[in-house]
Amino acid sequence: MIKVMVYEDNPQLREGLSMLINGSDGYEVVAAFKNCNNVVDEVEAFQPDVILMDIDMPGTNGIEGLKLIRQHNTTVKILMLTVFDDNKNVFEALKSGANGYLLKKTPPSRLLEYIHEAHTGGAPMTSSIATQVLRMFSDIQLPQSEDYRLSEREKEVLQFLVNGYSYKMIASDMNISIDTVRSHIKKIYEKLHVNSKSEAVAKAFKDKIV
Repeated sequence: MIKVMVYEDNPQLREGLSMLINGSDGYEVVAAFKNCNNVVDEVEAFQPDVILMDIDMPGTNGIEGLKLIRQHNTTVKILMLTVFDDNKNVFEALKSGANGYLLKKTPPSRLLEYIHEAHTGGAPMTSSIATQVLRMFSDIQLPQSEDYRLSEREKEVLQFLVNGYSYKMIASDMNISIDTVRSHIKKIYEKLHVNSKSEAVAKAFKDKIV
């Protein structure tokens, strides 16, 4: 039996959702509320498996309620069920720990499938929302690694430093003198604006130089 809690301020919709879920084999609504004013205590008291969460509610709204729940409970599955399909609400909900994002126009049969999917570890989304999320990710510009103008030889030496090699080991592997290794490392420090091996290694990792 999947235990469901509903947060919805529209009494007709709240009642309709409860009737749909309770009338389906394997599902039970353990409680339904019109806002998230006491959400932490309610979740603790009823121990639901899945929460259907509206966003626009009087008092504590769904996004705020989601954040409050996640401060105390990271395991309960929370599905946003809303009319809002704008990027801001979608992003804020997913960033705050929602397990899925559904629009209220979702057909009843699909809603039950989505609840089951969330319960078994999925992340259901209305198809238009999923498309939106993919578009949001494709628009994110990944930071480019900074170009410190290291030569290929200097990058090779830096890679050895990252791997924990000593100056002597680097000289041996690269078949160059220790003085040449020191010269390379001096130039590396200057170009990376660091003063030690540990700083150089840290910057190599941070800025994905090698």
